[in-house]
Amino acid sequence: MFDFLLRPFRRNYGEDKMFYRAIDDMFGFIPNNIELYKLALIHKSASIVLDDGQHINNERLEFLGDAVIESVTSDYLFIEFPDKSEGALTQLRSKMVSRQSLNSVAKLIGLDEHVITNSSSGASQKHIYGDAFEAMMGAIYLDQGYNFVNRLLINNIFVKYLKLETLLEAETDFKSRLIEWCQKNHHTIEFVTENDKTYSTAHPFFYSKVLIDGMEVGYGAGESKKEAEQRACYSVSHGFSDNDCEKLLDKLDGIDAQQDSVTEKSPAVKRYRKPRQKSVKNEKSA
Repeated sequence: MFDFLLRPFRRNYGEDKMFYRAIDDMFGFIPNNIELYKLALIHKSASIVLDDGQHINNERLEFLGDAVIESVTSDYLFIEFPDKSEGALTQLRSKMVSRQSLNSVAKLIGLDEHVITNSSSGASQKHIYGDAFEAMMGAIYLDQGYNFVNRLLINNIFVKYLKLETLLEAETDFKSRLIEWCQKNHHTIEFVTENDKTYSTAHPFFYSKVLIDGMEVGYGAGESKKEAEQRACYSVSHGFSDNDCEKLLDKLDGIDAQQDSVTEKSPAVKRYRKPRQKSVKNEKSA
């Protein structure tokens, strides 16, 4: 009743009407403490500096929101999938709360249009909207309580924007899968990952390559060592199926065997090749 009376007033009157309207359109309710939500939209690049030098932005709310989202997601998956193992639930949760998933949700609900930032749209800033979504969940938690944000995430976000069937089928941990495959098939795997400090001192960039049995088979880049190695492994999985990899490595084993055989018989091979080269020259001179 009270919310019903406040909604039209706060959406249409007062200096904060644009903020109230944005929250109502995205999440379907009118906030109590609008200042929390205004803060959740301020990226650190657009921090407000107070007289005492303190920088005000959404990072603390992002920290809180991250924990709230993970807690709600764990609850949800535990109830939704009673037969799945702890490992399967952990993997699915990581997909649901990943920066990529939250960034996508933020854009789908229109949150990206309200984030206040002074950053460029470079690679190092690609998760600004997902971070703002986490900050917004932190604000809702403080303003409305855990039960409210729990229902909001499950009924308004997970059901509408995160398709569990797709996430269940999606492969994201390419590194673990490739390491598993190499161990199973008795192949060595090595990651050579370097930090390119020339890219940016504030936002370092990493380059990684995957070597299987000493041969480079994949390459990737990212803002962290983990991301670069995952992308390098993705390039392997994207380019080769398990059968393709087996065939390729079988061929390499065959080549190694042939080289070993040639090395053992190298004196005989040299004695055999010399006359052939001479005969070719004689034919050309004739």
